[in-house]
Amino acid sequence: MNPVVRVQLSIMMFLQFFVWGAWYVTAPNFLQTIGFDASDLGNTYSVGPIAGLITPLLVGLIADRFFSAQKVLAILHLLGGGILFAAVAVMKGESPSPSVLNWGFFMGYMLTYYPTLALTNTIAMKNMSNPETEFPGIRVLGTIGWIAAGFALTFTGFETNAGMFYMAAGAAIALGVFSFFLPDTPPVQSDEKISVRQLFGLDALALLKDRSYAVFLISSMLICIPLAFYYQIASRVVELSRLPIGTTMSYGQISEIVFMLIMPFFFKRLGVKWMLAIGMLAWVIRYALFAVGATDQIRWMIIGGIILHGICYDFFFVTGQIYTDKKAPPAMRAQAQGLLVMLTLGLGMMIGAQVAGQIEGEHTTDEAKAFNAQVVEKTQAITDANLQGVPEETVAALVAEKDELRHQELAAIEWKQLWMKPAIFALIVLVGFVLLFHDRIKPSDAAEAV
Repeated sequence: MNPVVRVQLSIMMFLQFFVWGAWYVTAPNFLQTIGFDASDLGNTYSVGPIAGLITPLLVGLIADRFFSAQKVLAILHLLGGGILFAAVAVMKGESPSPSVLNWGFFMGYMLTYYPTLALTNTIAMKNMSNPETEFPGIRVLGTIGWIAAGFALTFTGFETNAGMFYMAAGAAIALGVFSFFLPDTPPVQSDEKISVRQLFGLDALALLKDRSYAVFLISSMLICIPLAFYYQIASRVVELSRLPIGTTMSYGQISEIVFMLIMPFFFKRLGVKWMLAIGMLAWVIRYALFAVGATDQIRWMIIGGIILHGICYDFFFVTGQIYTDKKAPPAMRAQAQGLLVMLTLGLGMMIGAQVAGQIEGEHTTDEAKAFNAQVVEKTQAITDANLQGVPEETVAALVAEKDELRHQELAAIEWKQLWMKPAIFALIVLVGFVLLFHDRIKPSDAAEAV
């Protein structure tokens, strides 16, 4: 690969995930302070999966056929950055509406962002001489970008205020402008018509005739229900324990890189079934650690649960992608991977976001709600004080009062009961999977794909 192109693609992938990591995990730490409740946050984390279900049409029918991929990427990120800047203006207004922010701004933003996940992969692969060997080195820059965003949140102090959205919006616009200078990636010239059935991978449903693959696909969708709890709630456990939120949450992505490097070693010895099972077991252990650690604010348990993200993600999701690639006929592999993503990060995560919001609401005590009302009031007072040019000492005192109220709010939530529910659910999925999944793919066959 041309060294200049490598640098361009590396910057593109870094910024692509920096934008996402700048707000996605820590958003609840700010949104709750402006009036979002548990069900509102459930909707915040539902709009992304909904966008993920819709956008295959955008990418498959428009971007791949009519416009150069880098130009579509540029326009989408510029639009997304503009939407985020507009969202912050609403957030800073008096009594911002969670419904308007969720279904207007966040939904609009995710409709611009989700297609770019596929577009960046397309641009990268089409400008490589050997994608199989070159793509992993570019893709890892995305994970590093997410990690860098977490550290930047802590360094700037944006992890609990609107600054996170300013940072995401700025990075999105920077990537939008940069995308115009990426290597030209013209649309595919083809007379072949692509059906909606192909776009959503429905032809790959034929794989469900294989009982083990059907068990795997259903288990994958179900395990994404507890996955939503992690993205939606875990950062507030970190906040409760007074750990740096952005940096601590980044440990999950750091462990993801580490476990990705050692995956081939385990693949050769365990095979697909037990790799997947260990991945699901890690979910059970992680949420059990949160259940005890959050209740008593035991930091090592909370950090341990976050570090387990590497096993949770790599051993289950990456293994699942490799397994799907092995099971699907060559002509159906792209559709099979698309169906897997749609059922997991689309349907599974959407259901999970709603369930997480419902369960969080059930375990948010009246005491926690009372403290939250004071936090919202104090947040508005800080915004007004900054607009009025009140002395810094006064603003600092208001911030300290708000932080203490916020800590009391989080401490009043029934964390043990909350986290044990996804832990038990993940355990049920694990047991069902182990009992019903019987595939004859040899460990050595699967390891060849890693």
